[in-house]
Amino acid sequence: MTDMETILRMAEEAGFTYAAPLDPATIELKDEVRAMCASGSCGQYGKRWSCPPGCGELSECAAKIAGYRTGILVQSVGELEDSMDVEAMMETESDHKAHFQDLYADLRKRYPHMLALGAGCCTQCAACSYPDAPCRFPDRMVSSMEAYGMLVLEVCQKNGMAYYYGSNTIAYTSCFLLE
Repeated sequence: MTDMETILRMAEEAGFTYAAPLDPATIELKDEVRAMCASGSCGQYGKRWSCPPGCGELSECAAKIAGYRTGILVQSVGELEDSMDVEAMMETESDHKAHFQDLYADLRKRYPHMLALGAGCCTQCAACSYPDAPCRFPDRMVSSMEAYGMLVLEVCQKNGMAYYYGSNTIAYTSCFLLE
């Protein structure tokens, strides 16, 4: 079994709905995605070290990504009763974050210098120290793929993973870049 097959199996065992290899060379960081962050769409811009501008300029994010040659995309897909089923959306997000933390802990043993990019803002601390004090746990902080300027749909498409699974579904996507 190859290392990638082992990692994909680990993702499945962690509880993700789907997992696929990620080629970091397919990642393009976009100013437009950062502009969405700055518009306040999620309400975290300028409030956390894991979100812009705290997580760095796009050039800094690109420099971090440039050091990686392989990775993995992971997804959690949930079924909704209808497009307003906020309870199922939140449950799927919570499950995704729990699966992410489980896989993150397992992968760190093998890849201590990996870059983990989640779905949504970092939740390591109840209240982030930004901007008044340094991050309390910089080795555990997780930025989102969007915070790094990635258009998640595009990253999925370029790596053979679906992004949309039909009406009345929701998908949360994260990635791990491995050294």
